[in-house]
Amino acid sequence: MNSPRKDNKILPSGYGKKDPKDPYADLLRELAALHQDLTVMESESAGMLQKVDARHRASAINLIHYLGLRRRDVRPLQEKLAAAGLSSMGRAESHVLSNLDAIIILLRRAMGEQRLQSPPSPGDPAAAGPSLLETNANNLLGKPPPQRRVRILVTLPGDVADNYALIKDMLLQGMDCARINCAHDDAAVWARMIKQIKRARRETGRYCRILMDLGGPKIRTGEISPGPAVLRWQPKRDAYGKVTEPARIWIHPEEGASACPVHAHACFSVKGDWLAQATARDRIEFTDARGALRNLQLVGQAGNGYWAESTQTAYIKPGLKLYLLRVPSSGHPRGTGYAGEIGMLPQAPATIRLYRGDSLIITRDPVPGLSARFDESSQLLRAASIACSLPEIFAAVNPGERILIDDGRIGGVIRSVTAGEILVEITQARDGGEKLLADKGINLPDSQLDLIGLTAQDIIDLEFIAHQADMVGLSFVRRPADITLLQQHLKRLDAGKLGIVIKIETRAAFEQLPELMFTLLSSPVVGVMIARGDLAVECGYERLAELQEEILWLAEAAHLPVIWATQVLEGLAKTGKPSRAEVTDAAMGERAECVMLNKGPHIIEAIQMLDNILQRMQAHQWKKRSLLRRLHW
Repeated sequence: MNSPRKDNKILPSGYGKKDPKDPYADLLRELAALHQDLTVMESESAGMLQKVDARHRASAINLIHYLGLRRRDVRPLQEKLAAAGLSSMGRAESHVLSNLDAIIILLRRAMGEQRLQSPPSPGDPAAAGPSLLETNANNLLGKPPPQRRVRILVTLPGDVADNYALIKDMLLQGMDCARINCAHDDAAVWARMIKQIKRARRETGRYCRILMDLGGPKIRTGEISPGPAVLRWQPKRDAYGKVTEPARIWIHPEEGASACPVHAHACFSVKGDWLAQATARDRIEFTDARGALRNLQLVGQAGNGYWAESTQTAYIKPGLKLYLLRVPSSGHPRGTGYAGEIGMLPQAPATIRLYRGDSLIITRDPVPGLSARFDESSQLLRAASIACSLPEIFAAVNPGERILIDDGRIGGVIRSVTAGEILVEITQARDGGEKLLADKGINLPDSQLDLIGLTAQDIIDLEFIAHQADMVGLSFVRRPADITLLQQHLKRLDAGKLGIVIKIETRAAFEQLPELMFTLLSSPVVGVMIARGDLAVECGYERLAELQEEILWLAEAAHLPVIWATQVLEGLAKTGKPSRAEVTDAAMGERAECVMLNKGPHIIEAIQMLDNILQRMQAHQWKKRSLLRRLHW
């Protein structure tokens, strides 16, 4: 453990005197002054250090030293050190004071001073930063696999609760930790997911830690009034508009309706027993919702339903009349029986389209959102509106502050605030407009939000998490009190040793990062997640690279393991093909202790590629240090 140098033996003899003949004298004086400043900061933090878990006391002290170092512009000093052929402290995050001690000792030797202590060796307690980080990472995330230093964390989709084969394949391909997002599904589904993980661990012999993320005080858009019940189909056409494949339609009686077959382009029901009078070669004629005459050719029967084909685009709605035409051998179709009627149809997915310059009203009351309304002369009667999930924001926002929706796809500026409505001017959207959907995230980067760190649902979910998971993720942490509240509830549940991962995804969290870390270090098993999605939205995409570097540095100084998260190999996981940029981004994850993948239909391929990238990069990079392995030319 780094401790205050009360005897100042490390300081040069004659400290405070300047020798104009020695070119190193000024440099030594500057280093000694820095050394003294850092030890004073440590002494002044004694009260805070008493609150830190004993296992993290050395880490907290080193974080104090690092903050003291970085609260000044060290670049001029670094240039002097480099010119003297000494360490420029560019990789001293994990062992600040011992690195400074070594430089001072070597410099004093260069000046010819006698009876000097040796610089710290890698085995000395003062240089044990990397070892402490490794221990903390193993305690939180489990030991890494033999062939790879960085672990792989995978967000599980809800359907793995009943898909053991997928879980087992994930483990075999390289998943080291599994993440369950408690913002989705429920305890019954989570229990089945955990059961599958435990079974896969037994059968594969691979261990896998379980992280469960609390939903947290996430601000989201409310529901939107659904659109009209309209069904559309169209055939496939070539570049000249000729039909190359008819639309395939499944028609069935309204009573006893079943799921639409996957290979159908559309399906609808018919009221009563009208279909019973049809035969497999009949034709159905109708006037669609636009007034266009359309027809369907029945091509086959399956049970009490029929397959039909259409070479025309059509729009249908409930209640449309259907007329059955039978084609005899003479070739002249004739009507048969009575008219049928289309049954109920699902309502169209609810969306609101917004353009730059539009107004959007955010309502306190949880009423369904509506598109903008206009009169016959296209004059705006009422702007589009939508509710938000946390009405507490109404007391915190002010005109002129920014609001970002759906990961920043839609951006605006608050123009006015009343007790029940927030009026927003849309300033950010693509030229063709953006669809506003329900249950999308809302970020308020300029607002001072006073939200409680745990929601009522989070506290309920903790009852399950405390005894089923290895780690709990604290989402949307903003202040140290949020961490303290979680620690208190874990203690109440006799789960004080459960691993805690704080997710840095808000501007407020980044601005209070040192305070959050000191509070976190009062728990025994801890770590940090860089949740880059919301963090980029709140702080600006142009700042993300800088922010993630600073979080990595502070975490290393505190010997805290880091989870590198959000959109890693997302293109590959979702579409089966990665972009060049995301492959480079995945390689940057080597600087963390764990990299997180999000769910997707190609998640196995994503795990395989990430495993390959991390194994290759670990021979080239460790934290900020480039490793000079032998090259091939």
